[in-house]
Amino acid sequence: MSMWRKIAIVAALAAISAGCTTMSAQDRRAADEAKCRSYGFLKKNDAFAECLQRIDLERRAELRATPAFDPWDQPVFYRPIIIRPRPK
Repeated sequence: MSMWRKIAIVAALAAISAGCTTMSAQDRRAADEAKCRSYGFLKKNDAFAECLQRIDLERRAELRATPAFDPWDQPVFYRPIIIRPRPK
């Protein structure tokens, strides 16, 4: 195997593994709080909470805008339930 081919394989594996990193909910919250603090908002007030809310709403809007997001893509299973009257 040539040296260039080995380098290409290593680079491809590095790119693939870099895409697998995910943030935990706690890490995301800490990053969002740091961003709001960098804007000058102080913790424990309405403006800080509003900043966090706007970041969250923007994240959700970006998710909905992706072509892969389709809530109706899953099959819907329907099973009728028959309720019979009780005999008297």
